[in-house]
Amino acid sequence: MKFGPMTRRKFLFGALLATPFLAAADARWLEPEWVKTRHIKLSPDKDKPFFRLVHFTDVHHKGDCAYLERVTRQINALSPDAVCFTGDIVEKRYFVREALEIFAKIKSPIFGVPGNHDYWSGANFHEIHGALARGGGAWMLDEQRILAGGRICLSGATCLRGRPQTPPPLSGARNIMALHYPLMADLLAPRRYDLILAGHSHGGQVRLPFYGALMVPYWVGPYEMGLFQTNAGPLYVNPGIGYLYTSVRFCCRPEITVFDL
Repeated sequence: MKFGPMTRRKFLFGALLATPFLAAADARWLEPEWVKTRHIKLSPDKDKPFFRLVHFTDVHHKGDCAYLERVTRQINALSPDAVCFTGDIVEKRYFVREALEIFAKIKSPIFGVPGNHDYWSGANFHEIHGALARGGGAWMLDEQRILAGGRICLSGATCLRGRPQTPPPLSGARNIMALHYPLMADLLAPRRYDLILAGHSHGGQVRLPFYGALMVPYWVGPYEMGLFQTNAGPLYVNPGIGYLYTSVRFCCRPEITVFDL
C-alpha cells in the first residue's frame, strides 16, 4: 500500500487521533510512579537557610515495596534535617509493619500525623509511634516538637474533625503545622504559622489543563494542590505519593516537597 506525502493536515489529524491514547498511557503507566521533587525556599534571600524539611504524604502502601523504597532513596538524597509525613500510611492495617520497615530506611527523623485511612484501617498508633521514635521522630497527636535548637516548632494535629487541639505557636521560633485535611487550615486562625502542611487531596489524581482536578475528597475545599495563603499562614498541599482506588494520575505527578527555611 502506498501513502502520499505527509502534509500538515495529515500530521495534525494523526496527532489528534493519537492524543487520547498517549494521555491514557501517561496516566496509567508513566505518572503514577514518576515522583518529582519540588523545592520551595522560605528564607528571605538575605538569610542562609538553616533547616531543610522534606514533606511527603498519602503513601497508601499496598505492598509495592520497590516503589516505596525508591521514594525513601529520593528523600535520603535530599539530606533533610527532618521529614514530615501528613497521613495515610496505609488503607489496610496488615501493610503497616511493612511500610514502617521501609520508612526506617529514611536517615532523617520522621514526624508524622495520622490521616483518615490510618484511623479507618485500625492501624496500631502505638506501633507507628515506636517505629518513628526509634529514628528520632514522633507520631504527633495534637503535640509539638522543638527542633533546630529551638528555632523550629513543629506541631502535629490529629485527623479528627474540628479545630486542632495542638498547643499554641511558640514565640521566637519558626512555627510549622502538620495536618491531614487541607480545609482544616481555615480553623487555625487567629493563630498564625510560618508554614502549614497538608495532604489528603492527592491533587485530584486526574487534572485537566486550565481546569484543575476533576474530583477531590471531602475536607479539601479550594486547596487542591500547591501553595495557598490562608488567614493562619501559608498552606502547602502535597499531591501525595500513592493513589486511592486506582493507579491513575494525569497532570498530577506524585511529589516530594523540600522546604529550606
